[in-house]
Amino acid sequence: MDLTLRQFEEKDLPQMTEIWNEIVIEGISFPGAEPLSLQEAGEMFASQTRTVCALNGEEVVGLYILHPNNIGRCGHIANASYGVKQGHRGEGIGEKLVLHSLNSLEECGFRGLQFNAVVATNHRAIALYERLGFVRVGVIPGGYHLKNGQYEDIIIFYHGLPEKA
Repeated sequence: MDLTLRQFEEKDLPQMTEIWNEIVIEGISFPGAEPLSLQEAGEMFASQTRTVCALNGEEVVGLYILHPNNIGRCGHIANASYGVKQGHRGEGIGEKLVLHSLNSLEECGFRGLQFNAVVATNHRAIALYERLGFVRVGVIPGGYHLKNGQYEDIIIFYHGLPEKA
């Protein structure tokens, strides 16, 4: 696969929204409970510090959003969300998205990246984050309400700025 990562463009919105909503509807990882309309998604993607698409030709196969985790005196720590299109998961796209976001931190004015709610059953994401040097900060018992009605623990992860070569 010839993967290109770039800032999203208006023409990408329908495919990006489809990926985002697939994950929301699955109800096992993203915090949102309702799918976004194209307009809502466009506003959300445009409001981020950085929104990047992973493209295979003209097909959007993944995306990430990067933004401050908090405001004011805590605004130098970023937060991110990643999405990979169904049918393309397990192809290494997620890893490329995470690495790209880590390499974008300093340019975007951030000193680190924090994930507030990695669902404990999201084993692939957890393995990836730990392999890339993220540190487990803590666990919130029952912090995520799964679509099936059960509650699952969430893990908080942190990664400082990547080392410069």
